[in-house]
Amino acid sequence: MAAAAFLFPQTKHTRPQTAPPIRPVLDPNTLTPFVDPLSIPAIARSAGERPSPLDPSLKLPYYRMSMHPVQYKLHRDLKPTKMWGVGSSSPGPTIEVKSGQGMFVEWANELPASHFLPIDHTVHGAESDKPDVRSVIHMHGAKVPPEGDGYPENWYVPGKSATYFYPNEQEAALLWYHDHTLGLNRLNVMAGLFGLCTVRDSAEQELNLPKGQYEIPLILCDRMIDVDAQLYYPVSQFAGKPWIPEFFGNSILVNGKLLPYLEVEPRKYRFRVLNAANGRFFHLAMANDQGMHQIGTDQGLLSAPVAIKQITVAPGERADVIIDFADHAGETIVIKNDFSQPVMQFRVSRGKVSDPSSMPSTLRKIEKIPEGKAVKTRVMILGEDDDQYQNAMRMLLNGAHWSMPVTENPKLNSVEIWELRNLTDDTHPIHLHLVRFQILDRQRYDAYSLQFHNILRYRGEKTAPDPTEAGWKDTVRAEPGMITRIIVPFEGYPGRYVWHCHLLEHEDNEMMRPYDVLA
Repeated sequence: MAAAAFLFPQTKHTRPQTAPPIRPVLDPNTLTPFVDPLSIPAIARSAGERPSPLDPSLKLPYYRMSMHPVQYKLHRDLKPTKMWGVGSSSPGPTIEVKSGQGMFVEWANELPASHFLPIDHTVHGAESDKPDVRSVIHMHGAKVPPEGDGYPENWYVPGKSATYFYPNEQEAALLWYHDHTLGLNRLNVMAGLFGLCTVRDSAEQELNLPKGQYEIPLILCDRMIDVDAQLYYPVSQFAGKPWIPEFFGNSILVNGKLLPYLEVEPRKYRFRVLNAANGRFFHLAMANDQGMHQIGTDQGLLSAPVAIKQITVAPGERADVIIDFADHAGETIVIKNDFSQPVMQFRVSRGKVSDPSSMPSTLRKIEKIPEGKAVKTRVMILGEDDDQYQNAMRMLLNGAHWSMPVTENPKLNSVEIWELRNLTDDTHPIHLHLVRFQILDRQRYDAYSLQFHNILRYRGEKTAPDPTEAGWKDTVRAEPGMITRIIVPFEGYPGRYVWHCHLLEHEDNEMMRPYDVLA
C-alpha cells in the first residue's frame, strides 16, 4: 500500500464505483404517504430461567431469539418484502431488562443456506471457502464479558446457536442488538437482523418521564426497494468485487414501515431514536418548526434537557427525545429528514388530556473525567487504501488490517485518551465495544502541512462537543479534517473486544480492529 494512499485525504470517486441498478428501483414519492400506522416492536418474552454463573442459587431470565426469513409489508400498496428477522419481524422484539439483573439470550440461526444479497468473496472474512450464511449477534452498548460480546469471527451457521450471558451492570440506556459477522455484517443488517434492548433503572424511573404507551421507539434505516417491493442492494462496477464503499437508499423505514403515521395525544411523548442504517446520517426536524428536547444519548440520560430543532444521529447512535404536542391538538405534523424528505407523520388528537409526566430540569449527575486521569494517549488514524483511480478499495484504522497483531491493549480500570485523526473525506462514527466514554473536543488540522511536511498544524481552537453529545457515549462522529478526542475508562472485563467504524460497508472491509483489555 502506498503511503500517500493511507496517510492523506484523497478526492474519491473520480469514476463511478456503483453500477447502475440491474432492475428498476421504486420511487417512494409514487406511494401514498401516511396510510400505514407505525409498528411498535413487540416486547420479548422470557422462555424460562437459568442459574446465574455468578450465583447458581439465583435464577435469571432466559430468552430465545431466533433468526429466520420473514415476509413483511413495508407499505400498504406494496407486496410483502423478503427479509431476515428476529422472531417474526424486522426490527425484532425489544428486550426489556433491569439494571443489575443479568439475563441469558440464545441467538439461534434458523436462516436458509443461501444469502439473497450479493456477497463479495474478496472481502476479508467473506472468502468463498466460508459458508454464505453465517451470523453472530453483538449487543451494541452492552458492558458484557468478551465471550458474550459477539466477536466477529465467532459466527455460526444455520442450525446452530450461541447463548450469551449479559450481566446488565450498567445504568439505564437504549442498547441495540445486530449482526456482527466478519465480512457479512452490512448484508445481514440490511436483510433485517437487528432490534432494541432497553435497560431500566430506579433513578430513571423516579424522574417520571413519559412511559408506557407514551414512550415510543423510532428505529430508522434506509433501503432501496425494487418495483416488486424486494430489497435491492447495489454492487460496484468491478467484476467479481461487488463491495461498495457506502450504501444510501432512497426509502426511509421507521420501525420497518415506509412513510407511516402515529396517532398521538396533545401531551408529552418520549421517543427513543436509533439510527440502524448502514451508512446514512439522519437529521430530523418537524415540518412546523416545532422545538424538541433531547434528554439522552447512546449511554443514557444527559445531565439536563437540551432544547433542539433537529435530531442528529449517525449510524449506531441513539437519541432520547421529548416532544410535547400539547399546543398542537387536531394538527398533523410531518417529521422530515435532509432535503425535506418526509419520514413519518404525527396525528394529534383533539381535546385536552391529562399529562402526569414530567421533564425535570436536572436528569442525572455526570462528572467529567479529568484529562489528568488518563495514563496514556493513543493516536488513531482513520484512513483508506485507494486504487490508481482514487477509488476507495478498503478503509483502515492505523493502516492495519483486521488480521494484523493487536496494537491497542489498555489495562482494566485504566483511563486513556484516544485521539482520532480523520484523514478521509467521510465522517466516521467510531464505536468501541464494552466501554462508554466522554468526548473531550474536536480540532481542525492543516492537511497540507501534514501531507507535505509531516507536521501536525492545527487550524483553529478546540471546540467542545455539542450539548447533545455531552453525556456518556459509545459511538462518536469523527469528522473529516478533524481530530476528535475521547476519554475512555476501560471498565468491565478483561479480554478481546473490537473498535470500528459504524458505516457498515467500511466496517466490513477492514475498518475494524481488535483490542485487548489486560487484567
